[in-house]
Amino acid sequence: MVSPTAAGPSAGPSAGSAAGSVAASVGLTREQVVPSRKRVKLPAWLEVAKPRLIPLLLATTLGGMALTEGWPLPSPRLACTLGGGALAAAAAGVLNCLWEQDLDRRMQRTSGRALPSGRLSPSAAFLGAVSCTLAAAVLLVSGVNCLAAGLSLLGLCSYVLLYTALLKPRTSQNIVVGGVAGAIPPLVGAAAATGHVGLSGWWLFALVMVWTPAHFWALALLLRDDYRAVGIPMLPVVKGPAVTANAIRRYGWATAVLSGFGVLALPEGGVLYGLLLLPFNGRLLQMVQNLAHDPESTERAKGLFRWSILYLFGICLLLVLSRLPGAALLDQQVHAVLDPFVVGFARVAA
Repeated sequence: MVSPTAAGPSAGPSAGSAAGSVAASVGLTREQVVPSRKRVKLPAWLEVAKPRLIPLLLATTLGGMALTEGWPLPSPRLACTLGGGALAAAAAGVLNCLWEQDLDRRMQRTSGRALPSGRLSPSAAFLGAVSCTLAAAVLLVSGVNCLAAGLSLLGLCSYVLLYTALLKPRTSQNIVVGGVAGAIPPLVGAAAATGHVGLSGWWLFALVMVWTPAHFWALALLLRDDYRAVGIPMLPVVKGPAVTANAIRRYGWATAVLSGFGVLALPEGGVLYGLLLLPFNGRLLQMVQNLAHDPESTERAKGLFRWSILYLFGICLLLVLSRLPGAALLDQQVHAVLDPFVVGFARVAA
């Protein structure tokens, strides 16, 4: 249940290229990409749980819930779902850090992490991961249902085993397949709400899968020197910035197109969702096009990475807002206006 992870106006091509060349020569730390990381120093036991990744996973869990007829959930079941999901995500983060501690030790930007620096022992981290996993399973089975618990643990295993251990060190398409781990939370949300996963839940699963490569490759463009130094075959390392930027553009367009199907996936409120979605997709497409025109621009890659996070949060917020009573009323009003035209057109066509 863990993902393998608003900008101002973009600089012009010449400025972007200059910024890109400077970044390539000195390298970017993750703290420069996400400045908030510099302001808060987490305790070692919390750092390995990767808590900054968890809110987005919980947001997509809520999105999966909002797509079902079971929304809104009773408060106890909602709390158990989000609590169990957070614990499973924390366990996956710790296991990821354990698996990659030797790799982190060889990379300058990660050598100060809790495990490589010795601030936390591997045995203590493993005990914490096991404890979080068991607590997540108990909470989800007792407070939600077995399907939600099983899916949450499947997300944990897919992140640690499928992405981290199997795909990441072997193929430049690692995040395309490995992104399944970050796409499972919507399924957990749907299962928690109704006891099964319907087509709407699978739509959000597919949207997160398609969104993930563009999001992650924007970060990989900024950190490609680090990945190259330790032999991790990320797409920018293997194919270069130009090919990566074009791939990001394709996935960005696919994300925008697929997001539009949320109008049909929602039980009600699709009109409001569709209207509010337009500026989100407009900005996303603008940024992927800008990066494709100047693949070496550090500022454009950084801006896209940050916006992609806000974009997915925004999609989930729109799904929740679209289930408010006022959104359903808007649906009815629009249908009342359009239905006569649809009926008339059908008669003419017949």
